[in-house]
Amino acid sequence: MGDKKTVSEDDMSLFREAVGEVKPVRDDRIHTTPPRPAAPRLRQRDADDRSVMAALLSELSENDFLETGEHLAWTREGVQRSVLRKLKSGRYSIQGELDLHGFIVEDARIELSGFLTAARAERRLCVRVIHGKGLGRGDNGPRLKPAVNAWLQRSKHVLAFCSARASDGGTGAVYVLLRSPEE
Repeated sequence: MGDKKTVSEDDMSLFREAVGEVKPVRDDRIHTTPPRPAAPRLRQRDADDRSVMAALLSELSENDFLETGEHLAWTREGVQRSVLRKLKSGRYSIQGELDLHGFIVEDARIELSGFLTAARAERRLCVRVIHGKGLGRGDNGPRLKPAVNAWLQRSKHVLAFCSARASDGGTGAVYVLLRSPEE
């Protein structure tokens, strides 16, 4: 058992030629990067979707068009009043925003249309549109606010909208509730 086999010099040179250059290994551990975590689920958005759908499927109310002075509020026929109340109280999370300050009316219409289409494609349920109060127009009165009011009522993507809470722009902005893309 003590007999060691010796390797001939020819065999050793053939082995070295086949193996090639050898470098010593200093660290024999395998370094791996941990897998990336899955994209986070938007639980609040899912809850908002469920809440709106439940409200829409329960008791229906007549068309609710309310405009008193500076405040804007409107719902599409068939949308419950409770949905508008939740919207007014800021119970839906704002998932996007468009600021129309400084736009002329025609450019604002194009911006708003593109924004609503994109928001709906991105499955956003509630967005804020800032139109301003138009107080700087003097005797001419606001131009964007009444235009936004009319455009939102005509948009097939809009279920309801109302003036924002004071902390979100007050009567210079509106919360807009959009239809889900499946509708």
